[in-house]
Amino acid sequence: MSSLSPAVRDSYTMLRRNLLHARRYPSVTLNVLLMPIVLLLLFVYVFGDVMSAGIDGGGADRAEYIAYLVPGILLMTIGGAPAGTTVSVAMDMTEGIIARFRTMAIHRGSVLIGHVVGSVLRAVISVVLVGAVAVAVGFRSTDASALEWLAALGMLALVATAFTWIAVGMGLASPNAEAAGNNALPLMILPFLSSAFVPVDAMPGWFQPVAEYQPFTPAIETLRGLLLGSAIGNDWWITICWCLGLGTLGYFWATSLFHRDPQ
Repeated sequence: MSSLSPAVRDSYTMLRRNLLHARRYPSVTLNVLLMPIVLLLLFVYVFGDVMSAGIDGGGADRAEYIAYLVPGILLMTIGGAPAGTTVSVAMDMTEGIIARFRTMAIHRGSVLIGHVVGSVLRAVISVVLVGAVAVAVGFRSTDASALEWLAALGMLALVATAFTWIAVGMGLASPNAEAAGNNALPLMILPFLSSAFVPVDAMPGWFQPVAEYQPFTPAIETLRGLLLGSAIGNDWWITICWCLGLGTLGYFWATSLFHRDPQ
């Protein structure tokens, strides 16, 4: 307990520092939040009637397309949230604050834990806000039980945690904040290449493997199954495997870079 308490205390301090920075510089958080909301409104009110032709053999209406679209938008929110973390970590590494932390009697891993927990909290809050907008434009999940809602929220938090560790590794590997922002682009683009907007079967044959064999598509299909009652099949355990694999990779990558002796 004596060794755990300083780690928990220092991690809480770093989390508080991270959240204060987010409050002081809200532009990154607002950009991450506004993008999925703009896409939601765009695809519902501008492209909704056209895009609905890609589901249910072209017999779906706008309301059915809203139900199909929202889980993808929620995962897109998760994919975009860690981008700010990548920039924040890179700024910490290049502006000298980490060098000061290394000289202080604090738990060394608390710096990364503060970034990760803060990013996941912001991602979950962003998902809740985007979900509220989705409900306002007509999304309904009447068949989902309280347990399924909790499972959906837990899955979103798991995906956010996995990609945040990858984002932290990207930030540590970046020479400056500008490069960190560019390195985080794949995390934001990957959801666009998934089944977020149309089913994989409706895509060109050469592109279907790209959409199918990536982490966001099984996560989106799992979320659709939990909230809309569609078949989940193997998607739930594929999602868990992706998250565990990416999270473990990101954790060891980030910690090895962070604990490396400064040059």
